[in-house]
Parts: sequence; structure tokens; C-alpha cells
Amino acid sequence: MGQFLQFICFFKSDITMWDNDDDEGWDENDEEEFRRENERIDKHPLMKKGMDIFELTRALVGSLDEARMELYGGLMLESAGVLPAKFAGAEGVDDYILKMENAVLMKIHARSLYAMTYQLALEGTHAEEHLQLLRDAIREFKSMFVDWVKGFDSIQKNNDGWGIFED
Repeated sequence: MGQFLQFICFFKSDITMWDNDDDEGWDENDEEEFRRENERIDKHPLMKKGMDIFELTRALVGSLDEARMELYGGLMLESAGVLPAKFAGAEGVDDYILKMENAVLMKIHARSLYAMTYQLALEGTHAEEHLQLLRDAIREFKSMFVDWVKGFDSIQKNNDGWGIFED
């Protein structure tokens, strides 16, 4: 997860870092700040829950037969992987619009993954208690997510020209 998260944070971290006209590049302070920010994001309870969901999903997908793996496996892993990736993207910026865009994608993928557990239950692919573990984790994620989104500062907006999440 570390390298993947670093890759995401690198592109979603404070863009103003690149608006520096002195062309000096990164120094030790920048690297230390980047490391601290990475650690903060990694340790956040919502990131941890997102990674738990990914691991539960990976275990469920790993036990699917070949046909269902082809039908659902990729979609389930993608949805589960989006949760921590978009969280890192949202946590790495101050801009309300970017945070909300990432949050909406997280919501969509969490709901999709949740719905797929019922499809798998209908097809009798897993014991109900295994599917319920994933559902419970997604419900916990949702509860944490709601509190997290309430903390977004809607004052910090940069108009991106798309007209979404603007007053």
C-alpha cells in the first residue's frame, strides 16, 4: 500500500508546491513534509477501514469460481481499491470541490460493492457470514465517511469551470 499511496498523494498533494518559480525542486524539508502527510493519511481511521474493505474484497474475489471471477471480480476489486485511493486524494488537498468529487466517487463505489454482496448471495457463491463481514465493514466505512465529509471546509473552493459543488 505504501508505494501506491505515495503515488496517489504525489499527484493529489497541495498543487501550490508546483507553482514555485525558483525551480529549485524538492529539498529535505519538502520530503519530510511529504512523509509526514503520507503517514497522517495512512493512519487515518477512514483509510484503515478502506484498506480493510479492500482486503475483505480481495479474499472474497479470490474464492470465486472462474465465471464469477470474470463477471464480478474486477468490478469488486476496482470498487474496493477506489475507496482508499480517493480518500488519499481528498485528504491531500484543501479544495472543497476536489474533496467532494473524490467523496462522491467513494460513495458510488462503496454502494456498488455493497450491492454486489447481495448479488453473490443470490447466486450462493459464499456463506452469508462472509458476505456480511464485508457489508458490516462498508456500513462502518459509511458512518465514518459521513463524519469525515462534515469536516470539509466549503469556503476553500477553487472554481474549476465545471459548475459542480459551487454556490
